[in-house]
Amino acid sequence: MASPTDRVYSTTHEWHKLEGDSLTLGLTQFAVDQLTDVTYVEMKKPGYAFGAGQIVGEVESVKTTSDIYCAAAGEVIAVNDALADDPGLLNRDPFGAGWLLKIKVSDGAGLAGCMTADAYDKQHGG
Repeated sequence: MASPTDRVYSTTHEWHKLEGDSLTLGLTQFAVDQLTDVTYVEMKKPGYAFGAGQIVGEVESVKTTSDIYCAAAGEVIAVNDALADDPGLLNRDPFGAGWLLKIKVSDGAGLAGCMTADAYDKQHGG
């Protein structure tokens, strides 16, 4: 499955969809395929401010626990609460209903280091 072209992708397998100063963050299909069955998702709470490249949460699966990073600096404004009751939503729809965080971006410079969908898919067999 090709990655959506309306967002950029980090080397740590997060997607970043920027609309104005609002950013939605999620995990790529490649990442969730590597994780296999997601069993738990924990994200920073609204109001949490962070710098570019910092950890904003973690995802646990039957195989491993992985940190989640955001390439931009900002503040968490919303968490996908549906993942608390149904972490498998991340496996089923990582580019849609399985989003992780909404962030108010204070410095989007870190996004410049991210890849286009085409570049990401070429690197990860998408």
